[in-house]
Order: sequence, then structure tokens, then C-alpha cells
Amino acid sequence: MLLQFDHVSLSYQTDHQVLAKVSFALPSGGFYFLTGPSGAGKSSLLRLTYCAEKPTSGRIYLFGQDITTAPRPELTALRRQIGVVFQDFRLISHLSALENAALPLRLAGASEDYIQKHTRELLEWVGLGHRLNAYPAEMSGGEQQRVAIARAVVGRPKMLLADEPTGNVDDENAVKLFHLFDELHKMGTAVILATHQQHLVERFNKPALRLQNGQLTMPIVKAA
Repeated sequence: MLLQFDHVSLSYQTDHQVLAKVSFALPSGGFYFLTGPSGAGKSSLLRLTYCAEKPTSGRIYLFGQDITTAPRPELTALRRQIGVVFQDFRLISHLSALENAALPLRLAGASEDYIQKHTRELLEWVGLGHRLNAYPAEMSGGEQQRVAIARAVVGRPKMLLADEPTGNVDDENAVKLFHLFDELHKMGTAVILATHQQHLVERFNKPALRLQNGQLTMPIVKAA
């Protein structure tokens, strides 16, 4: 099992109720859309999934392990198996595309030869082989997002979480990014992609979950 929100009614709240009565299970190896309007709770659900927050009640199982009770060293190990793509890219402004994408490998202590070879190949694959030395301010929104995707998958994670990854690009580039996520999935990475752009979801025949006001209103089904 890839991911399971369990125990009848998982909830999460800060100063107000963010998620309530959320329960679902996603089989391993899939590509899933997480849909719903802005403010529905999609980002919070993803934060719970990559261990940035803990639920107020209920249990979350990731790769078969209960992450609500796991000690910090185990959570750290689990996080290394997850790549995350944020809507605002979160690239480091004084680093080039190559240096940004290589960060996870460098932090993990990989050899410089491996970092250079693997990161260059990955940036070539996402269509940025000609932009290796470009800085974020010199790149378009679509190019920055592709660097962020390369950074998220450079460590070969089991799962990729993408939080509104097409929110800052036009529809043409959004479709290209969706195809890129689909190719990553075909290469063996499970994908959960959160978006409020329903017209884009409908172009891809993938299972979808829908959140509305912090509650799951549509169980896992095929998109239209």
C-alpha cells in the first residue's frame, strides 16, 4: 500500500478545522490526482503525507508504516523516499539550474562525478540541457518548474508529491508538465498531483480524489 489515511475519521486542525473525516487508501505504484478548489485542504493533506505535520486524530500509513507514531529517525528515512514539487518552485536564487537540481544528491553525500553525470542527464531529460548554467531569475516559470521537478526526483524517490505544480504556468506549459509527470510515473515513481484545474485533470485518464471544505467528497475514481 502506498498511502492510507485511516481510523474512520482522520482529522487535522490548526486554529480551525482543516481536514475532517478523511479516509482512503491508494495502492502502490499509481498516479493519482488530488482535486478540489483552492482552500479545500489539498496542501494540508500533502503536508501530512510527507511528514511535515501530524494529524490531530487518526492514523496515516506511508509505504505500510504508521507515520503518526514513528520516531524522528524513521520519519527522516521515509522523507528521503519522497520527492516534493511546490507551486512556488523554492529554487535557491544564487544557484544555477544544475546546482539547484543537484542539491539532494550533494546533501546525501554522493560523489561529485555521480552528481554531475546524473543531474546533467536528468536536466537533459526535462528539456533543460541548454539551461544548465542559468539562474532562476533568468528562467521562465515553466523552466523553473522543470528544475524543481528534476530536483525532486534526482534522488530516485518512491513517491513524488506535486502541490499545484502548474499554478504559475499557462495551459500549454501545464499540459507539458502533466505529460512529464506521467512519464516519471511510467518509469516507476508513484505520483500524487494536487490541482484545482479540473479542465486539465479531465485530459488525463487517472484516478482522482476530490476535497471540498476539508472533507473527501469523491472517493478514488477514474477521471472523466
